[in-house]
Amino acid sequence: MLWSDPENEPPKELRDTQAMLRRLGILMAFAMLLAMLVLGIL
Repeated sequence: MLWSDPENEPPKELRDTQAMLRRLGILMAFAMLLAMLVLGIL
């Protein structure tokens, strides 16, 4: 690997997309948990 090689880092758009998907996954897990609680109570 040469010292002049670019950093092995994804572009900003990809990092933003990954962060958004991570937040969406957390939100979906929370929503499913909430739905299970509501269905369990009803």
